[in-house]
Amino acid sequence: MEILTTDTPLLEWTGDALAIGLFEDAVELTGELATLDEKLAGSIKELITEEEFKGKQNSSVVTRVGSNSPVRKIILVGLGKTEALKLETLRRGAASIARLAKKQKCKTLGISLPIWNNDATQTAQALAEGVQLALYQDNRFKSEPEDKGPQVERVDLLGLGGQEAAISRANQIASGVFLARQLVAAPANSVTPITMADTATQIASEHGLQIEILEQEDCEKLGMGAFLGVAKASELPPKFIHLTYKPEGTPKRKLAIIGKGLTFDSGGLNIKGAGSGIETMKIDMGGAAATLGAAKAISQLKPDVEVHFISAVTENMISGRAMHPGDILTASNGKTIEVNNTDAEGRLTLADALVFAEKLGVDAVVDLATLTGACVIALGDDIAGLFSPDDALAGQLEKAAQTSGEKIWRLPMEEKYFEGLKSGIADMKNTGPRPGGSITAALFLKQFVKETPWAHLDIAGPVWSDKENGYNGSGATGFGVRTLVNWVLGDS
Repeated sequence: MEILTTDTPLLEWTGDALAIGLFEDAVELTGELATLDEKLAGSIKELITEEEFKGKQNSSVVTRVGSNSPVRKIILVGLGKTEALKLETLRRGAASIARLAKKQKCKTLGISLPIWNNDATQTAQALAEGVQLALYQDNRFKSEPEDKGPQVERVDLLGLGGQEAAISRANQIASGVFLARQLVAAPANSVTPITMADTATQIASEHGLQIEILEQEDCEKLGMGAFLGVAKASELPPKFIHLTYKPEGTPKRKLAIIGKGLTFDSGGLNIKGAGSGIETMKIDMGGAAATLGAAKAISQLKPDVEVHFISAVTENMISGRAMHPGDILTASNGKTIEVNNTDAEGRLTLADALVFAEKLGVDAVVDLATLTGACVIALGDDIAGLFSPDDALAGQLEKAAQTSGEKIWRLPMEEKYFEGLKSGIADMKNTGPRPGGSITAALFLKQFVKETPWAHLDIAGPVWSDKENGYNGSGATGFGVRTLVNWVLGDS
């Protein structure tokens, strides 16, 4: 599929489907739209009347135009109230249009939506992102693709001529999102610690990043007892991945992004029971997937920022070597951890990754993890939890998420809740009481960062969707990639 920007007038565009955005408080056709409606023999006004189209956000209708028309079909998409227009409204509108055009078997599509905040560049990028993310398909594990009909081949963004750079940027970011989706969607017999390391190596080779893969012996020398405690039950070797993007010249900042990388989580000896969703635990490397996706995108965008992409990758399995409930592990910063639940393993792997990242002398660290079901209970399936003791860093991430359209919500780090993690025989336990479980998980991670500004994103909810949601189809969403990219670019 090719996405183009063009200044071809609305009245002169020709193709299979022309999509127009209308506001809830401005459905009446005036000016150019009235002229277009007249040219199309009243088809637009008739569609509005017959379908009782009100322009409400997320609404859309379509009709076929006369056979002699230069446009075969007209699509109308609602944008809500004029004063409430957001970049995300346009992104979702473009996604809705793209899906409808595909359903209507349109190969060529013209999109005419308003320019947000007089910013043609951001508008073009948002529309291109919405179209691409909505039309993404993953048929890798099907013997035959389900959808054998015609695909959308060309999309013209009308009134946005000269914004080729914005389209290129959208393409680069989308490539990172697609990688993250593919990694999360693939089963655990396809994506393993070995293949995750291979993927990182391929990104480094294709895009000029530095790559370091620490093997088990390397991790032992660094004292990564928390990470290796989780890894030792698996038949597959653990892989500690460290990718580095360095710009030309002196970087403005140095950042680290850490992703939780459990390619499968059985729960360990505290095995996940019936109804626990154990069959979905291939998604427990969603943080690492987003980290690699961000690495792929950022290496193409080339910001003036040094970025380290880190993941301690392993499986959490059951065998005669498995860590036991009650074991004490020693992390690489010397902190001791009483394991009172082997199913709270992600924070153990992140502990050593956080220590490793801080030693790099970076200016800020952000980790992403499908960490707690408690965060899903608190915020639902669509919103990630943000935890940080640093207001400035939290604000940067909130701004980045708002631009990307990915939803995050800052939750408190109530220090007194750490009392629930105290152990009688070690420095801490790996889980606390059930109430406030996402908060105590964040407080656990905080013990492995000394002075560097740090933020934790609990993405357990939005990493996967059981239904079509905006520009995400059902399945892996690639959540986090676009927010991470915007965060990094905001410092460039």
